Amino acid sequence: MAQIIEMPKLSDTMEEGGIANWLKKEGDTVDIGEPLVEIETDKATQEYESPEDGVLLKIIVQPGKTVALRTPIAVIGAKGEKVDLEALLKGSSKGAAAPTQKAEAPVEDTAPAASAKPGVAMPAAAKPAVETPVVANASGRVRSSPLARKVAEELGVAIDSVSGSGPGGRIVMRDVQDAKSSGASASVSKGSSGSAPQISGAEATVMPVSMMRKTIAKRLLAAKNDAPHFYLTVSANMEHLNSWRARLNDDAAKSDGKLAKTSVNDLMILGVARALRQHPIVNSSWQGDHILQHSQVHIALAVALPDGLVTPVIRNTDHLGVREIARQSRDLATKAKDGKLTNNDYANGTFTISNLGMFGIEEFTAIINPPQAAILAIGAATPSPWVDGAGNLVVQTRVKMTMSCDHRVVDGASGAAFLKTLVSYLEDPLSMMA
Repeated sequence: MAQIIEMPKLSDTMEEGGIANWLKKEGDTVDIGEPLVEIETDKATQEYESPEDGVLLKIIVQPGKTVALRTPIAVIGAKGEKVDLEALLKGSSKGAAAPTQKAEAPVEDTAPAASAKPGVAMPAAAKPAVETPVVANASGRVRSSPLARKVAEELGVAIDSVSGSGPGGRIVMRDVQDAKSSGASASVSKGSSGSAPQISGAEATVMPVSMMRKTIAKRLLAAKNDAPHFYLTVSANMEHLNSWRARLNDDAAKSDGKLAKTSVNDLMILGVARALRQHPIVNSSWQGDHILQHSQVHIALAVALPDGLVTPVIRNTDHLGVREIARQSRDLATKAKDGKLTNNDYANGTFTISNLGMFGIEEFTAIINPPQAAILAIGAATPSPWVDGAGNLVVQTRVKMTMSCDHRVVDGASGAAFLKTLVSYLEDPLSMMA
């Protein structure tokens, strides 16, 4: 009997999904667990495996369209089975909900439309400057990795003009980069996963909004509006921490790759985790009618991606050594940039660290990642004038840190006590081991 396949929930915060690419075409045999479709979620583009055996009888939602969770997207049944689609949809959990069009049109058919500003005409789209062989899958869609599509969007390369060198002719990131260097670009580029094209005009560019960006906007707006933020800023002398890091990395260099190199951020994560153990109120969440004080410390790390920000989690961070923290933070950052994070990688963070020091930012504030009660914004370590304990004016390498606190959970005194402990750990790293 024919079965409706509905838009699945692929992340804990997902409310709708976009069809990036069907991996099977109508009439193809499908086995349970076989990749069926690529779905763009609020966090990544993921393959969704078929929950049913049979034949793909009907594709209801076409690539480039976005629908709510549990909306019918396809029908799987027996070979040759006749299906009354209207009756089947009426019997499904949501019925034939109309998908939301993401305003995608073929590049060559894009005509001047409403301009980004009144009176500004938008130019007609141009065809790709270089026509190169393309390998398509059985459905006629160009086979490419999610990362390749993201890079193509960033570089302004038409993905359907690129030759694939991956398995089975699949387009991978290096193919896009090679195409860019050889001049294969387009004045109108499709967003990844079939999103709206970027249409450049004389004065403005209309940018597509990805599922990830939509979710970031929604969650952070809610967090800023709902949580009464206040901010606490401190600075720490990094002299002893930097000396410890140098010794750790000297040992790593002598280990022939057996030991992970350690960054300043890794040491910051260690210090924060140990300080949270001493001040559990900061490691808490607002739950409306109660405060949930977490018994475990799970540090979420803000990682910037082309489509937005993700926060993968290092679990039980307060029980880890600095080298294990270094290894896990590298692995999570790599998985994030390769689009390979799983739902489990995001789940259950209790406190977030956002570090912009590597970009030269000396001080900033961050928006709390709900339902957490606080987030720590870390700036660059810079030489700064300082009056030491003896009253002498000296130059120290110091780092400024600003903690955004949810005043429903964290009071000024409890937040200040946490930061005082953190500063003491950073200025005397051996005290973290006590």
